[in-house]
Amino acid sequence: MSEILAETAPKKRMLSGIKPSGDMTLGSYLGAVKNWAERADQFDCYYFMADLHAITVRQNPADLRRRTLEQLAQYIACGLDPEKNTLFIQSHVHQHAELGWILNCYSMFGELSRMTQFKDKSAKNEDNINGGLFTYPSLMAADILLYQPDLVPVGEDQKQHVELCHTIARRFNGVYGDVFKIPEPFVPKMGARVMSLTNPLAKMSKSENEDTGRVLLMDPPEVIMKQFKRAITDSDTENCVRFDKENKPGVANLMTIYAAVTGKSYADIEMEFSGMGYGAFKPAVGEAVVETLRPIREEATRLMKDKGYLENVYKTGAEKASYVAEKTLRKVYKKLGFVAK
Repeated sequence: MSEILAETAPKKRMLSGIKPSGDMTLGSYLGAVKNWAERADQFDCYYFMADLHAITVRQNPADLRRRTLEQLAQYIACGLDPEKNTLFIQSHVHQHAELGWILNCYSMFGELSRMTQFKDKSAKNEDNINGGLFTYPSLMAADILLYQPDLVPVGEDQKQHVELCHTIARRFNGVYGDVFKIPEPFVPKMGARVMSLTNPLAKMSKSENEDTGRVLLMDPPEVIMKQFKRAITDSDTENCVRFDKENKPGVANLMTIYAAVTGKSYADIEMEFSGMGYGAFKPAVGEAVVETLRPIREEATRLMKDKGYLENVYKTGAEKASYVAEKTLRKVYKKLGFVAK
């Protein structure tokens, strides 16, 4: 009997999204999308292009449209099969914005003001510290809670937002009963946080000003190799490939990347490059990344030429996502006392 129940039990749900505010990076792939693709058979997965979040910073409309579709193509090229994963554009599911407003009313000013990303982004965008930048975590909570997921794959820098999501959900449930499921953050052990190649103390960012610090999924091989040859290692005279995140962050970052694309352990990498130094190590990492990204770049390029297929994917995804989201939103509206349509 237990075996029969195990076979018929519904899959746990997983959800996440990435802003199309810049071109997707190696960090986005290794820290997020690669891990998503590996879980399609295990979970009921929903992944979206977070275009509503992107506009907290001024975007060129044509670039935002292009990047949104390119990101969808890259999602698929990275292994997110639309037959196994629900892929959609955030703004196509109106329930995100509606629940986002409601959860604004259950998010405390002090909680939002303590968000690290708000402080960081305010410092970088002093001429545009808008309300959306401040209430970004409330919309993120809506993104999550709409789908009642069990797990939310996030980078280390987003865990604070998921924790606030828990706080908001518990506050709402405390008033209205068991409305929202409390999801758990899922942080992959390998490649969860890829750092800048020129500043290994900062995360590799798609909006980074200096392009030498990042590798984009669509970069050609010669550009990728150039980036890795320029990568910061350390000033240690031993010139030794050894994983020491505190004292050798640059080398540790390169080892993290190499381990993520090859599947090798840090011990294996240290042994492989024993006595060889950084001059051999950096190009080897670059070559491994080139070969990892080559099929992704080629497939994404092919998909971008098939606009009809991409349109079918995001429309089908939005339809399925809207169905799930609407069930949650109707429940919330009823609890709040809104008059039914």
